Amino acid sequence: MNTTAYPVNADSIPWLPLHDGLSLRPLYFSPDGYCAQLRIEPGVTIPRHRHTGEVHAYNLAGCRELIETGEIARPGTYIYEPPGNEDSWRCVGYVPCIVQFSITGRVEYLGPRDEVLSTTDSRTACEAYLRWCAQQGRSPDPAIIRGLDVPADLRRAAAG
Repeated sequence: MNTTAYPVNADSIPWLPLHDGLSLRPLYFSPDGYCAQLRIEPGVTIPRHRHTGEVHAYNLAGCRELIETGEIARPGTYIYEPPGNEDSWRCVGYVPCIVQFSITGRVEYLGPRDEVLSTTDSRTACEAYLRWCAQQGRSPDPAIIRGLDVPADLRRAAAG
């Protein structure tokens, strides 16, 4: 068993743009989950989705509205989402919302008839990070990808 801590300086990791108004800052990938920060610009909505594993989320900045309940999560709010939880939310106010989360399993984005439109998990998030590193000519942070068996072609591309 490895008992070594691997500090990651989050401020040194750039934000990876995912979609308009949505960026990800990965902190750690493992085979069954990952830890990251999500930055959502004011007015942007995270569409309805279901979690197959548990989620621990902590609001670092800004506010987000949990659409199904109307509750507002402000800085300092911790939210636990059990497996099977379905929700959607949006950034409210005038500043970006930054949420740090730890997630296991998949996130399944749902359509109007509960059909799964797309999914994301540790592997797909890590692959997006490595593709972004390759596009930017950056080496991936070894502490971030340490816990995941990364496909050789993506590791080579990201390493330059």
